[in-house]
Amino acid sequence: MKKLLVCFVCALALLCVVSCNDTQEDVVKLIDIKLTDEEYAFAVKKGNTELLNDFNDFLAEIEENGKFAEIVAKYFENKGTKKGVEIAIDSVANTDENFVVATNCPFEPFEYIGDDGKAYGIDLEIAALYAESKGLELVVKNIAFDAILNDVNAGYSDMGMAGMTVNEDRLVSNDFTTAYYQASQKIIVAADNTDFDNCKTAEDVENVIKALSGKKIGYQTGTTGNWYVAGDADWGFDGLPATCVTYKNGSLAVQDMLNGNIQFVVIDSAPAAAITEAINAVQ
Repeated sequence: MKKLLVCFVCALALLCVVSCNDTQEDVVKLIDIKLTDEEYAFAVKKGNTELLNDFNDFLAEIEENGKFAEIVAKYFENKGTKKGVEIAIDSVANTDENFVVATNCPFEPFEYIGDDGKAYGIDLEIAALYAESKGLELVVKNIAFDAILNDVNAGYSDMGMAGMTVNEDRLVSNDFTTAYYQASQKIIVAADNTDFDNCKTAEDVENVIKALSGKKIGYQTGTTGNWYVAGDADWGFDGLPATCVTYKNGSLAVQDMLNGNIQFVVIDSAPAAAITEAINAVQ
């Protein structure tokens, strides 16, 4: 009888959990349509061919031996143990014993701050592997995204590793490694938003936004999303007829959208998926 009662209680508890999960509603959703096609790469000082060639060889090596795939699986498939690194102060000295990386958190899954205060992400685990292979100490600086390229060119950092899209404008000021990730911009809206329900292509999404002239769109300053929304001739983006609102990162933009201050958020696809999942999980 006791065994039956325990089974009944367990079944009731399971039913409750299932029911609670079934009634939990998402608060944001990702419009799964690519608005752009981009390539991520790492930035070095203009003319630093020694580091550029060496790092390209390293990328080819970890691609061939499977270590790159292992790192990606940690963050996209939750396979394996993620390795965090301490964040250094911005004024840390760049010495021959250090491999200094300038990044910008949060931009999950490429770089973000964990609950333990350490920095995690695909880019930073690649950086850690490279530093280890060269017998160097990895130093990670978390600075403003639009300050990274100047920081690298000034010699304060060896490399910019921040989910950075390569384009002709950035190639004028910095050199970039071979591409390691194919990216795109996507849009996040409130879960009850139906504006894009019938969209199939990027053109469809843009036409909807153009028809909603006057809406407010948020993005992270200095990113591709910035130029896509605001428009930039060098990037080949015409811009959108909307009020542009800038944020330090995509998470802040989405939170402000939930507060009713903006209508949409444009951000890189991988961080967009991470932000959407994280926000819906805590509701």
